[in-house]
Amino acid sequence: MATSCTRSEQANTAYLSAENGFTVFEYGKARIQFRAPYSLERYTNVKQWDNGYLVVDAKYKHNNAPEEEYIDLKPVLTNLYIDANHFLQPIKKVKIARN
Repeated sequence: MATSCTRSEQANTAYLSAENGFTVFEYGKARIQFRAPYSLERYTNVKQWDNGYLVVDAKYKHNNAPEEEYIDLKPVLTNLYIDANHFLQPIKKVKIARN
């Protein structure tokens, strides 16, 4: 039986995707883009979310099987003059964005 996300779950969920050579992290009205590896095709699975640190599976052009990747958002946010602790605190879950 399929269930839909409640409003509070949606409010606590961020989305990750790969677009035109960039990793895109979206939460609320914020959309943060940063350079991704040149051969990244897409993210396939979020394995772990730990307050700004992601463990994900990613599909690359040179490999048929997904590879485990690690993304640390805190330095990215800090470089953008965003208070990382304040921004990340409400996020409880990260999902792969479906286009």
